[in-house]
Amino acid sequence: MSVIEAQRPEWLRRKERGSTSVIRLMVGIALGLGRPVARLILPVICAYFVLFSIESRRASAQYLARALNRRSTILDVFRHYHTFASCVLDRVFFLKNRTGEFDLRIHGEEIMTDILASGGGCILLGAHMGSFEVLRAAGRKHPNLRVNMVMYEENAQKVSAVLNAVAPELAKDVISLGRADSLITIQRCLEDGHFVGMLADRSLSNERQCAQSFLGAPADFPVNPFRMIAIMQKPVVLAVGIYRGGRRYDIHFERFADLGEIPRRPDPDALQGLIGRYVARLEHYCRIAPHNWFNFYNIWR
Repeated sequence: MSVIEAQRPEWLRRKERGSTSVIRLMVGIALGLGRPVARLILPVICAYFVLFSIESRRASAQYLARALNRRSTILDVFRHYHTFASCVLDRVFFLKNRTGEFDLRIHGEEIMTDILASGGGCILLGAHMGSFEVLRAAGRKHPNLRVNMVMYEENAQKVSAVLNAVAPELAKDVISLGRADSLITIQRCLEDGHFVGMLADRSLSNERQCAQSFLGAPADFPVNPFRMIAIMQKPVVLAVGIYRGGRRYDIHFERFADLGEIPRRPDPDALQGLIGRYVARLEHYCRIAPHNWFNFYNIWR
C-alpha cells in the first residue's frame, strides 16, 4: 500500500464489493417483477455480506453495541445489512418517481416550504442515515424545487453506474466531490435557489478531524463540511429519511442554522460547537433508528 493510499480514510481504501451484473439483475427484477419479489432476494445477499465482509461485520457489531446499549448479536448485524440493502433497492423506485408505492411520513415540511418560498437556496445537512433518495423523491412534489446531491462516487462506482442508467436525467443533479470546481458548482447551485444535500459524517482525506463524544466515546468527525457551510452563508436544514420497515419512511427536517447565524470564518470554538450540534442530532437518530446509520467503519478512538 502506498503512503498516499494509507492516508486515505478506511471507507475510501476498502474496495467495493459486489458485481455490476448482479446489481443490474436486481434492478431488472425490481422494475420487471416488482418490489415484493425483489425483496425476497435481499436475505440471501445480506447473508453473503455478513459472512464474508469481516471488517464491515466487526464495525457494524461495534457500532450497534453502542447504539443499542447492549451487546449486539449476529441478528442485529444482519438487520443492519438488511436495512441498508432495503434502502439501496428502494432507491431504484424513487429514481423512477414511483413514490406511490411507499408510505412517506414527512415531519417539518413547513420548514422546507418556507425556505422554498424565499427562493434563496438551502443546504440539506445529512449523514449516511437511511435514504437520501427518499428526500429527493419527497421534494418532487414541489415543482420549483431542485435538489442537488454532493457525493463522492469513487467508492461506489458499480452501484452509481447502474442507478444512473435507471434515471440518467438525475445524474446531472449530482455534484461530485474531489474535483477542482466542486466548491464553485455548489455555490452556483445555491445562488440559483437549489437545495444542496451534503453528508457530514465521513471525511474524504487525512483532513483535520474533530473529536466529539458520540454514543459514549470520542469519535472523529470531519471539519471541512462545516467550513464549507460557513463559506456558503445559506440556511442549513438537518434532513434524514429513516426506513421503518415495510413500505414506510419517516422524513425529518429540522432547522440547523438560519441565514447569517454562522459566521463566514468561525473561530475554532464556534466550529467545534457547530460540529457538536450535528453529532448530537446524529446520535439522537442513531438511538431511535439504530439500524439506519450505514457506517460500517470504525470511527472511535
